[in-house]
Amino acid sequence: MATTWDADEAKLSRSSGGRIVRAGSGLVKPAGSTGPRARRRLGPGPAIPFGLQIGPALLVLTWVVGSALGWIDPRILSAPWTVAEAFVRLIEQGRLQDNFVTSATRALLGLSIGLLIGTILALIAGLSRIGEALIDGPVQIKRAIPTLALIPLLILWFGIGESMKVTTIALAVIVPIYIHTHNALRSIDSRYVELAETLRMSQKDFILQVVLPGALPGFLLGLRFAVTLCWVSLVVVEQINATSGLGYMIDLARNYGQTDVILVGLVVYVLLGLVSDGLVRLLERRALSWRRTLAN
Repeated sequence: MATTWDADEAKLSRSSGGRIVRAGSGLVKPAGSTGPRARRRLGPGPAIPFGLQIGPALLVLTWVVGSALGWIDPRILSAPWTVAEAFVRLIEQGRLQDNFVTSATRALLGLSIGLLIGTILALIAGLSRIGEALIDGPVQIKRAIPTLALIPLLILWFGIGESMKVTTIALAVIVPIYIHTHNALRSIDSRYVELAETLRMSQKDFILQVVLPGALPGFLLGLRFAVTLCWVSLVVVEQINATSGLGYMIDLARNYGQTDVILVGLVVYVLLGLVSDGLVRLLERRALSWRRTLAN
């Protein structure tokens, strides 16, 4: 008795490439095939526990080993244990705490002002053609001008006090918040807008239920860039005629050749940057837990 394969064999023809083709159909059976292939995963794979800490740990380990073996000149880069001693000494003297509080206050104030202004400008430009015509051009001009290049002009306007420093940080923060939030607003699916119009949503409900959730991924991405630029700007403004702050402490240590104190200030900046970025990433995971992306 002929099997099903025998019955179908008459309908098969062998192509010149050595592949078996079923006549009258688009099915192709490679010669020597033994069964369905297992699905190959194309993503980055499962998350590595403490994966984000591996790179910094290797960097610190290289620093420790290089200092211990004498490969790194202590006059150029102090050893980790020397930096730790300077860290403890500055805490005992109260200098580190006082400068940290001053720097954190400046950074948070400038970041808050920049976030508020950048978000409002993005909403106006993203929801109104007239607003976009008035706002987007000046923001793009500001984007092309490095914030640090404006410091001489800001000194003439505000002097060398706190107003200049906070304004510099705020100007650095506004651009990434505006760019990413505005782009996210303009990328909202038009079907959601049509649905809101069909449901006769008010402008307030449309902003709260459609616009803000749709712009949230872009806003959080801009926030990560804004936090980084906040600390970068803080480092610079605190080294310009400042009398307090971590940047002032670093600049003063440079004058006296205290490499260990400079590294203490840099380590604090690194920790502040990593912690603030980690908080934003945590907020992003919580707020956007509904998304299925390549990362998760």
